[in-house]
Amino acid sequence: MQGKIIPSKILIDRGLKIISYSGSRMLTKENLKLPNYIVTCCSTVDMPFDYMQKRNIPYVDFHFNLNGKEYPDDLGQTMPFEEFYARIAAGAMPTTSQINVGEFITFFEPFLAHGKNILHISLSSGLSGTYNSAILAREQLLAKYPAQKLIIVDSLGASSGYGLLVDLAVDMMEKGATLEETYTWVENNKLNIHHWFFSTDLTHYKRGGRISATSAMVGNLLNICPLMNMDCNGKLIPREKIRGKKHVIQAIVQKMEEHAQNGTNYTGKCFISNSACNDDARKVADLVQEKFPQLNGLVMINSVGTVIGSHTGPGTVALFFMGDTRAS
Repeated sequence: MQGKIIPSKILIDRGLKIISYSGSRMLTKENLKLPNYIVTCCSTVDMPFDYMQKRNIPYVDFHFNLNGKEYPDDLGQTMPFEEFYARIAAGAMPTTSQINVGEFITFFEPFLAHGKNILHISLSSGLSGTYNSAILAREQLLAKYPAQKLIIVDSLGASSGYGLLVDLAVDMMEKGATLEETYTWVENNKLNIHHWFFSTDLTHYKRGGRISATSAMVGNLLNICPLMNMDCNGKLIPREKIRGKKHVIQAIVQKMEEHAQNGTNYTGKCFISNSACNDDARKVADLVQEKFPQLNGLVMINSVGTVIGSHTGPGTVALFFMGDTRAS
């Protein structure tokens, strides 16, 4: 079921209409002060709401349906993550819906109407059809605003790995890079954003039919934690089955040692997202900070949002960093 965009707030300030649709940050005075383009994304970047506000990153919401009611995937504003994962633990099975063409048009048009060009970075086409919806919206809007630029990028990423790509694009924009320079960098580097995931709870995978009841029972009994990553096509691929939480935490950090730019001399940013298992995420972050003393800042720990979390369930930890080119 496709969600509807519901205007949640309309403000008038000095004649400028500032609109926020169902949690999505849209046109603001701060956006208009930026260079002649903006970087936008979808809510599935799984970054903190305060971070998105501080950096003036407009985003458009996915949607999820829980017990017959539809909610926006608005970075935990409508439904706190604690409540969301508690409902799943109690047996709820949320479903998700992607952003449709009309929602993208409503999201993009105010920027174009005010003379802003847009670089929109989308959730991986390997996981969702939202990228195609954005492309269709682009075709309609550029027919109406032929003087403007609206570039759509397939991130081939998800969660805070997708968020890391957006973060680095905004860094470039704020340092004065042109739209074309930022776009070229994103296209050339998006497959260098590594996404490694592990899960310590297979219950939700069983409920969703992704593994059999027998496999889930045996996996949970033997404390099997699947280690997965995102491939070059933006799809999530199981790589190893590791017994024990302690061992899988060590293994995921070992992947960073193997693949990070300059190995343990890595000087870039590192993000982690987790679905209701912050203690496990903290252990991964602590080990990363011990192994990589030259990181650009501390590891940022985020929550897996409600749309990505509808598919993973509780118990997932994901690690993101810049590294060598992702393989198939």
